[in-house]
Amino acid sequence: MDEDLAGFLKTIDRSKFRNKSYIKKVEKPWGYELHFVAEVAPYMGKILHINSGKKLSLQVHDKKTESWFLLSGKVTMVIENTKGDLDEINMEKGVGYTTSQGQKHRLVGVEVADVLEVSTPEIGNTYRLEDDYSRPTETELMRKDPNRGWKG
Repeated sequence: MDEDLAGFLKTIDRSKFRNKSYIKKVEKPWGYELHFVAEVAPYMGKILHINSGKKLSLQVHDKKTESWFLLSGKVTMVIENTKGDLDEINMEKGVGYTTSQGQKHRLVGVEVADVLEVSTPEIGNTYRLEDDYSRPTETELMRKDPNRGWKG
């Protein structure tokens, strides 16, 4: 065995290994999220189930970066361009889309859709600039609430 590998393996704390499945459903007014990565991980993975005709808030993150991959259905992505204007893009299957910190964005369900989202951890604030459901800015404290402050 490679000496560097052997040294590395000696540093591993196997008590932190998790071999159990994980899923957490978070109800949203536009559908729901299925979190398949526990909050203790240094990243997040989830499926966004967006009902037809429903919109996520127009939002901006101060500490989070997200990437999306359309699994099924039809979704329009509204995303800020380099000039500060909002572009509407019909998401295509088979390609990825990424939003940066500070970039305004929202997803709109044209049909019932499932979108894979991977991101940095759920940290910082999600500033809601427009929201059909009158939800406030989502803070780290609010994320501890099972429905993240939404009382649907």
